[in-house]
Amino acid sequence: MNGAFHTGRYSNVFKELGKSEAEIESRLNEVFEEIFFGSEKIYFINESGDTGYVMDTGNNDVRTEGMSYAMMVFVQMNRKEDFDRVWKWARTHMYIKEGWNKGYFAWSMLPDGGVNSDGPASDGEEHFALALFFASARWGDGEGILNYSQEAREILRTCVHNGEDGHGNPMWNPKNKLIKFVPGLEMTDPSYHLPHFYELFALKCYEEDREFWKEAAQASREYLKTACHPVTGLAPEYSDYDGAPHAERNNPDTNKHPGHDTFYSDSYRVAASLGLDHEWFAADEWNVETADKIQKFFCETAADDSAANKVYKTDGTVIDFPALHPVGLLATNAQASLAAKGKHRLALAEQFWNTPPRKGGRRYYDNFLYIFAFLALSGNYKVYI
Repeated sequence: MNGAFHTGRYSNVFKELGKSEAEIESRLNEVFEEIFFGSEKIYFINESGDTGYVMDTGNNDVRTEGMSYAMMVFVQMNRKEDFDRVWKWARTHMYIKEGWNKGYFAWSMLPDGGVNSDGPASDGEEHFALALFFASARWGDGEGILNYSQEAREILRTCVHNGEDGHGNPMWNPKNKLIKFVPGLEMTDPSYHLPHFYELFALKCYEEDREFWKEAAQASREYLKTACHPVTGLAPEYSDYDGAPHAERNNPDTNKHPGHDTFYSDSYRVAASLGLDHEWFAADEWNVETADKIQKFFCETAADDSAANKVYKTDGTVIDFPALHPVGLLATNAQASLAAKGKHRLALAEQFWNTPPRKGGRRYYDNFLYIFAFLALSGNYKVYI
């Protein structure tokens, strides 16, 4: 019981590098301002000033991934006005009010509120829910859609119970308690598994679902042991419920994607999650061992200067395909230092400290992974419950 949830003490890896508290705070604020309000920002406030959205600058759309991520960043940075702007935009334009996916959020939208997709992506819902619970604890509940805790409980109810009337699908498989890639497919994405979130859902959801979320936390921790390679620690983008890389939905055009059974963009988030799960709950020594394996792979096995620009099979075999998000990969490998105990943890944190946020068209995904890593490594990715 030595995780920060129990002790209230958060690690500050940057202080271990000799950085002062003032220096760390200043750098965090600079990074935040650059990513969300700088010349190459990803956050846009509507003309009315009442709502705002985050643009995926690599795909030119607005995603539940980015909107929910932004809400989590804003609640951690104590930015209620920006949190409310994004939540109002999401709740107004993305929330699905009827049909098979009622109660979920459409995962891809146009900046003007037009719909690209009428279905959800599961990572959005889980981040929406926890960000709302944190907002409730930090700022208190308001009225209507600003009754944060009520909105979060309703999202979780939908995730568990949608489809029980025969019209829809739950977002978690009701038998194995594992999160699905999307509600209608019986497969998963290792980076969607956030047992540290589910531990908190079990405390705040409706009473009848508390046991479900406790079981989901344990199920995801056990699942990740099968999804991460036993030597490299690398996980695929998609997998079956037994952890095996899922090849069936691979993009057949290898000029566009190396295959979802490889260690590619989504996969990077697993290392970050291992670090944050250990920081908050320290529930399983396996997180430590696997974080060390991932860091060892990138600092020893794949240690040349171009390592972050490559794609790998989970066993470490190089794929002749360029990586899209090298800054994001560095950030998540550094965030794994919250769990790691090996010789590379401080070197990767130092390398991350010395790397600026990404510029250019693909900055959206990299810079979310960047700001989360900076929050976590500076002791500022906290539980508010």
